[in-house]
Amino acid sequence: MAGTLPAAGPAAAADPQRLTVDLSAPEGPVTLGANGALYGLSDDGVPSDAALEPLKITSISQKPEGGAQHPNGDALTVSKSFFRNGGGEINVMMQDIYAKWPYEDLGIDDYLPKVDKIVKEVAADPNSDRFVYVPFNEPDQIWYHLGVSDQATYEKNRDRFFQDWKTVYHRIRAIDPDARIAGPNESAYHTRLLRDFLAFAKRENVLPQIMTWHELGSGSLRDFQAHYDNYRALEREAGIAPLKINIDEYANRRDLSVPGQLVQWVSMFERNKVYANAAYWDAAGNLSGHVVRSNIPNGGWWFFRWYAGLTGDTVKVTPPQPHTIDTLQGLASVDRSRRQAQVLLGGADGDSDVVVRNVSRSLFGRTVTATVAEAAWSGYEGQHAAPRVLARTKLTVAADGTVTVPLRGMHKMSAYRIVLTPGGSGTPAAPAVPWSASYEAEDAAITGGRVYTQGTVSNANGYAASGTKDVGSLNTPTSKVDFTVTVPKSGTYDLAILYGNQSGAPATQKLSIDGGEPVTVTYPSTENWTYRAKQDVTVRLPAGTHVLTLAKGDAEVTLDRIDLTARTGEPSTSYEATLADISGRPSYDYSSSTGAGTGALVLRGGDQAVFDVYAPRDGYYTVVSRGSAAVRLALHGETVTAAPGRPLRLYLVAGNNRVAMTAGHAAVRSLDVSGGGSTAGTLSYEGASATLAGGARLVESAYASAGSHIGWLGNSADSTAEFTVNAPRSGRYLLVVHYAHNDRRDNGHAYNTDIMSRTADITVGSGTARKVTFKNTWSWDDYWTLGVPVDLKEGSNKVTFGNATAWAPDIDRIELGRVVG
Repeated sequence: MAGTLPAAGPAAAADPQRLTVDLSAPEGPVTLGANGALYGLSDDGVPSDAALEPLKITSISQKPEGGAQHPNGDALTVSKSFFRNGGGEINVMMQDIYAKWPYEDLGIDDYLPKVDKIVKEVAADPNSDRFVYVPFNEPDQIWYHLGVSDQATYEKNRDRFFQDWKTVYHRIRAIDPDARIAGPNESAYHTRLLRDFLAFAKRENVLPQIMTWHELGSGSLRDFQAHYDNYRALEREAGIAPLKINIDEYANRRDLSVPGQLVQWVSMFERNKVYANAAYWDAAGNLSGHVVRSNIPNGGWWFFRWYAGLTGDTVKVTPPQPHTIDTLQGLASVDRSRRQAQVLLGGADGDSDVVVRNVSRSLFGRTVTATVAEAAWSGYEGQHAAPRVLARTKLTVAADGTVTVPLRGMHKMSAYRIVLTPGGSGTPAAPAVPWSASYEAEDAAITGGRVYTQGTVSNANGYAASGTKDVGSLNTPTSKVDFTVTVPKSGTYDLAILYGNQSGAPATQKLSIDGGEPVTVTYPSTENWTYRAKQDVTVRLPAGTHVLTLAKGDAEVTLDRIDLTARTGEPSTSYEATLADISGRPSYDYSSSTGAGTGALVLRGGDQAVFDVYAPRDGYYTVVSRGSAAVRLALHGETVTAAPGRPLRLYLVAGNNRVAMTAGHAAVRSLDVSGGGSTAGTLSYEGASATLAGGARLVESAYASAGSHIGWLGNSADSTAEFTVNAPRSGRYLLVVHYAHNDRRDNGHAYNTDIMSRTADITVGSGTARKVTFKNTWSWDDYWTLGVPVDLKEGSNKVTFGNATAWAPDIDRIELGRVVG
């Protein structure tokens, strides 16, 4: 009896790799320290609350208020959304007050007044105790040049840095006596400087409260453990108690968004109980490449959602090749109160056996249910549905306390989660895993294009690509890529295309099957040719072999990979209650493993479970609670009673939706969600139907739904757009705004794309205006959606958009759907 992944291609010739988990070797409580991000937030609302809260982020790094390094991401501004969503602490990158990169060196006397201003503003904040001051950034490279090999030059530069550190340290403490200060914040780990720094800081009583340095090379996956061990030895040598460590920049561009790469980084940080923030290589506001638009998960987001779901203690994991770049790695936890063990692993192709040792029969019983799921790579801007469950199998615990879970046909870029729970009686329902296959663009027949290599170990700051290659330069009239595919049955297939579009507007290709009549595939803009996104289309294919051709349309598009998946019915997902976020003191009942859920979560008064529910688009879905009694569901500020097994029609926004469940007393196995996002029964109003004032006007647009959008909106109190909305009944609605804008400010940074958000004040009737943030859409012609809960009365309602002080986004149209349909 085994939990086995479906085979993907020919079976590996080599014996399976072995990753061993020892549940009797605890490493300490789960810290979730490695889930932070540098410039992960750009504005209040970017990313959305629903994308931010589930990740339980422990630290982020942002610039001081008004800092000139980037146009957004100010620490005090983003702290509002960060703290209301359970965020931990904010590192204030104080030198990001400067405009240039590397920072202009105007001397310490120029810097000190800026330090004073930053500290006074932070100290005045009600949450000042949750900020950390980082006075210097990469001093080994910037201002002080501490990495020089000549010892005499090093000592001269070192002493200047130490004196400035002491001066700034005292300056901060003079204004904020309780300040927590972090440093020295080198660009890489250097034993020489850290030994000298600890001795100096201890002697002069200017020791940081948090030790920071950066791990930004692919070699860090090999070397970090040695760096950590050496640093702790330096502390002991200096007679210093262990400091909290925050690796406040980590990972290469090729790692971000890639679940299999992220496992490798996060496992080594969590094992050592180190905090860490992923680097900022591209755009702010997407949690370092893990949130699509503002609210849509990609594969990397789901990995961090799994990481946030670890509870109890982490336990020892022995990978096949410890401290080796781009190999199978993992982390694991056991929660005795929940009677759950979880293993997260990834980073290698092929087959693996996960051997879990010391599975306590007193905790789990004689059998366990092993549930295996996959979070795949979907690109930096490619949407990823809730991870597919690949296997749910009942296993017998061996006499020596061992359980082995075989994984077959693993994908290097994917992460996998194994959850072990007590087996109980009955047989768990086997998941329906549809047929699926992937085809690399570089392996297809290419006409008028070129294969490029991306994101390898030697080019770690290249962008990730499936198989480390993609196809670009598809810019001639005859450019095309012919994919030869073979499908097992006649039917409907979902075709997912991983692409890049830097053309500055929606771009098209022509899709044809076996040389038949082509259809147009439209690709929204992306940051650049290699910042991968995913476009989903549907095709009908007879059983057998076919040639799928993607030929140049109106602009160039790069291609990475296509995925074909058999459509077996309307999309549906069961969200297991025993894996939901909880508050209160619910209990876990594993007496029966029959069905989709591996057990039941028993909710009583005061308990709450929160489910993260994915929707591919804005619209209505069928939601069913599977349990013993009625529960209450809260969504978008509306609460509705759900009888067990009885479907509800609820409006979900594209991306993640937080659904909170409470009950008087109910044993709940799962929350089941199905459908494709119906718009039947919604209200829709084109921009042309709005009453415009104060300079706002209709602008012709070939890409708008009705040929025009509302432009020149805002930048004056008089410039408004007023829609008249006729609600069939009173209640809570989702106002979905279709908008576009491409505001940017080039700060001259070497590698960051300084996109900016716009805001609009939205007023319903005579109510109070609500300021809503709209993220940059990468072009003026790409329309995204943003959902805003509003309350409407039956009959006519005025919904007004404006912005008295700055430009609002262009508005194509609005839709409204009652939360409970």
